[in-house]
Amino acid sequence: MNTTPEPPVVHKEVAELRRRCDVAQARVDGGLALLGHRAEETARELEALAARVTALERNRWPLRSVATLTSVAALALTAWQAFPH
Repeated sequence: MNTTPEPPVVHKEVAELRRRCDVAQARVDGGLALLGHRAEETARELEALAARVTALERNRWPLRSVATLTSVAALALTAWQAFPH
């Protein structure tokens, strides 16, 4: 068993390693906080987009209605051109 005291260089290296770990942990915590904020923003934007799509789907015309309206307009135009004024 060695009873000689550790040289002071080891204490400085341990303190430097501890400081580096603290800095790295702070950097990781900051990155995680940023990612959480971005995830919340993305969720809000997705909800807004879903609401817009729902509103557009509610206000669109069904294809059958557009086809019927076009055919009635074509029939009326044909009848108007067929009979003299």
